Amino acid sequence: MDDLLGALEDVDRSDPDLRDWVAERVRRLEADDRRSADTHLLKPDLPADWGIDLYLKDESTHPTGSLKHRLARSLFMYALVNGWLRPGMTVIEASSGSTAVSEAHVARMLGVPFVAVIPRATSARKIALIEAEGGRCHMVERPGEMDGAARALAASCGGLFMDQFTFAERATDWRGHNSIARSIFEQLAEEPHPVPRWLVVGAGTGGTSATLGRYVRYHRLPTSLAVADVEDSAFFTGWESGDPASAQGGGSRIEGIGRPRMEPSFVPGVVDRMIRVPDAASVAATRFAAERLGRRIGPSTGTNLVAASRIIAGMRERGESGSVVTLLCDGGERYARTYFDDDWVADQGWDLAPWVQELSRALPLGEG
Repeated sequence: MDDLLGALEDVDRSDPDLRDWVAERVRRLEADDRRSADTHLLKPDLPADWGIDLYLKDESTHPTGSLKHRLARSLFMYALVNGWLRPGMTVIEASSGSTAVSEAHVARMLGVPFVAVIPRATSARKIALIEAEGGRCHMVERPGEMDGAARALAASCGGLFMDQFTFAERATDWRGHNSIARSIFEQLAEEPHPVPRWLVVGAGTGGTSATLGRYVRYHRLPTSLAVADVEDSAFFTGWESGDPASAQGGGSRIEGIGRPRMEPSFVPGVVDRMIRVPDAASVAATRFAAERLGRRIGPSTGTNLVAASRIIAGMRERGESGSVVTLLCDGGERYARTYFDDDWVADQGWDLAPWVQELSRALPLGEG
């Protein structure tokens, strides 16, 4: 028998030092999760006789200032436990926005280099934020070149292309761990309507909508999921037609959401309703929120607010009561020279005044 066992083909690639390195990085991610107190669930007042409560999950309070902090932590955890990330390996991501800032932060925490592949037209402010978190920027001429350049760069240096648009929906444990869905429902437990009628989110990678949609189905909850899309984005068209491959858009002028194609990480089957929001409406909502909430919000949160107002208007028409939850994805401070700059907005051809008036009528916040 010993001779037979000795004849077996046997390749042992176990590496105790690597396992120790991975275990330490997992510990650091877990520690970051524990240090980060749960984000607030804000409740601006609507008229009491409506019987409808609106909540905003304030993701701007994460260490890197946005919802993408959760995604970055989940992506790195996924790479570690899959054996993809090793000591000294450069992590590369195709992103010029909040994901790049958050991934740069997490990479520095784990002690690995990070490169963000970004268009040359990316604002100096965004580049500074990425570099302040320890990241390096690799320029391409056009946004459509980012993905290919990131793959090529990873191949040339033996690095890891994190690929948020493929792995966002599977990296997050939607059943519980680091789940925004679990956090929302736990925070709502003592509210008048603890099980929301609607969850409203935008579509960027599709990871957040996948997490929320799966969670409510897994827990057999009656909550519906609405996804807000923007002009020139492919998500709405692909979902409506049922043919993701045919959905093509021109991109998005609302930073953080909207894509020229329906990304692999978007899971259309968990979405109950989609609402396409004009860009001018998204930007107007940032001004509306600054006045009614007393703080600046990012433009993707503006998209969410417009879609939530549509949902609430429909509930009122049908005489329904309940709660609606949406996300405050990031603060407006990083957009001071764009979406909050009147000259820049005028150059885009957006007329915000009609939408500000419409939102003031549809969401009389603070008048409850």
